[in-house]
Amino acid sequence: MVYIIKKDGTKEEFDANKIKRAVNKSAGRVMYRFTDDEINFICKYATDRAEAMSRERKGGKIMIQDMHNIVEGALEQVNPAVAKSYRDYRNYKVDFIHMMDEVYTKSQSIRYIGDKSNANTDSALVATKRSLIFNELNKELYRKFFMNRNELQACKDGYIYIHDQSARLDTMNCCLFDVGSVLRGGFEMGNVWYNEPKTLDTAFDVMGDIILSTAAQQYGGFTVPEVDKILSPYAQKSYNKYYEEFLKYSDPSWEGREEKGRVYAWEKVCRDCDQGWQGIEYKLNTVGSSRGDYPFVTVTLGLGTGRFEKMISKSLLKVHMGGQGKAGHKKPVLFPKIVFLYDEEIHGDGKECEDVFEAGVACSAKTMYPDWLSMSGQGYISSMYKKYKKVISPMGCRAFLSPWYERGGMEPADENDVPVFVGRFNIGAVSLHLPMILAKARAENTDFYEVLDFYLEMIRGLHKRTYDYLGEMRASTNPLAYCEGGFYGGHLKPSDKIRPLLRPMTASFGITALNELQELYNGKSIAEDGEFALEVLRYINDKINVYKKEDQILYAIYGTPAESLCGLQVEQFRKMYGIVRGVSDRPYVSNSFHCHVTEDITPIQKQDLEGRFWELCNGGKIQYVRYPISYNVHAIKALIRRAMNLGYYEGVNLSLAYCDDCGHQELEMDVCPVCGSRNLTKIDRMNGYLSYSRVHGDTRLNDAKMAEIADRKSM
Repeated sequence: MVYIIKKDGTKEEFDANKIKRAVNKSAGRVMYRFTDDEINFICKYATDRAEAMSRERKGGKIMIQDMHNIVEGALEQVNPAVAKSYRDYRNYKVDFIHMMDEVYTKSQSIRYIGDKSNANTDSALVATKRSLIFNELNKELYRKFFMNRNELQACKDGYIYIHDQSARLDTMNCCLFDVGSVLRGGFEMGNVWYNEPKTLDTAFDVMGDIILSTAAQQYGGFTVPEVDKILSPYAQKSYNKYYEEFLKYSDPSWEGREEKGRVYAWEKVCRDCDQGWQGIEYKLNTVGSSRGDYPFVTVTLGLGTGRFEKMISKSLLKVHMGGQGKAGHKKPVLFPKIVFLYDEEIHGDGKECEDVFEAGVACSAKTMYPDWLSMSGQGYISSMYKKYKKVISPMGCRAFLSPWYERGGMEPADENDVPVFVGRFNIGAVSLHLPMILAKARAENTDFYEVLDFYLEMIRGLHKRTYDYLGEMRASTNPLAYCEGGFYGGHLKPSDKIRPLLRPMTASFGITALNELQELYNGKSIAEDGEFALEVLRYINDKINVYKKEDQILYAIYGTPAESLCGLQVEQFRKMYGIVRGVSDRPYVSNSFHCHVTEDITPIQKQDLEGRFWELCNGGKIQYVRYPISYNVHAIKALIRRAMNLGYYEGVNLSLAYCDDCGHQELEMDVCPVCGSRNLTKIDRMNGYLSYSRVHGDTRLNDAKMAEIADRKSM
């Protein structure tokens, strides 16, 4: 008889069924299921080793630690990932003590100091503090139970960065949410049935509820694509209602009654639209989500040519430009981010929607938003619109979807197959730190591309495991998305797993610090050279295309908008390789493929220099230039049109400042010239989106990002 001596000193008879239960639990933590043959092998291996060890020892007793080693040895022969899961769980008491100590230390910092890793969170709020503390715990659990040793080391050293570790196993990332599909015919939310709105004001209210509810069930940006077309039918319904009311209560003998009724109905609908957008702005900028932040919401518009669609677009632009706040102290809000969909055939000189374009330019010149996305220029995004009339709206600030065809999937089944974009999402991003990888290759005297391949394969493995893990989630985790049609194919039962919905979704390989990569390579910036950076980005594209075909996963290359990461990556580089001129001698690295912010170049030069990389980052990109020209609308309009001809997603970059004491506003203001106050609100472009660089004199941004903003010349 074989006996196991447990940690508390008690004796228990050896039982192979207990091993079976334990190893199945360990396999479940890494989403693996043993075959019967594998289970039989593990049990026989453990039984044989235990009996042999028992014969060697007096009394046939085996210490529990030895039994664990036997089981781990069996698992190593069957599946090393499960062996790691088993080993990690064995050591959980010691590990959890260290982990909880880390979480506690970070929680105290969040409670009493605050957190500036995300400009979209106000860490002074109780709800936000709670969310941030929970995120720290969830992040530690992710590292403990999902990542392997190589991945942990790569992240710790800084060769890769896994974004949103606190949330990526719970839900999906950014999305193009199909609000129109949810609204049509009504839907259920929170066990309450919502009828389809019958008026425009109700449609605004319900759309706001949908946004707040659903954006809280994900991380990343939440986009309502072509919102003008979604709301237009409800504007028509309101117009009909007001017109019928006017006729009902007016004297039938009144001359011009029908025409007066049409004017009355139109004015009422316009007023409802203005108030609806004002309500949306209030809701999105004052009501925090359950994640502890203000939901990052983007709306796209501009292609609607009907009178209600044009009215809806111009109304939002007018409301946003007017700002919110008390009289004399109005300033623009941050959400929703507005993206104008530009088509030369609709918005060009003398075209039917040139007035909408002019309204957009006026708004951009004063508030930076809207950003501009070309539907009629060059490149991938425009080509999808030209060929299929399908819009690829950005998810959040810059992420774009790869095409997924209705019948063929990754490739069209035939010439009649069409791509679908609305209702799709991303499952997360992992970014490469390219200067670190080049520095490692040189330090180890190894080929750069060999080292790069190692980290590309590592990211590939992370994405594949994430797909498998998320596929086990139930539709009840996000019912509006998975059950009520918010996502493509999203008409599942609450108890269904979401795996069938994942194939059309993307996973991103992020790219940071291309400028610093070029600097490390030959001491030149991408404005001065850039050829090596281009070569590397082309290589990554070729590699990812191979991965896509082999894995049947829509991988995408993403120009990472590093926020707190821009400072972290410098710290990591310095720790490993010291301070290198042009690479790690500033407190931040460059975002994505952008020229360094200190480059003294014109907006046109910046557009052209960054254009070389444009079609190599189709999973996420934006181009923006700085306008040190004090609201020069004509110059802004000319540069927007030029960017649209080039096929860009273009941002206008100003530095907006508002005095909270006297209400004075101007660009680049640090002290109010009217009243001398330093109590200012300042709005700067964070990366692809706007944020407060000062709020009543304080800032929500981290030190590295503030240093980058202070250095800006061309960005």
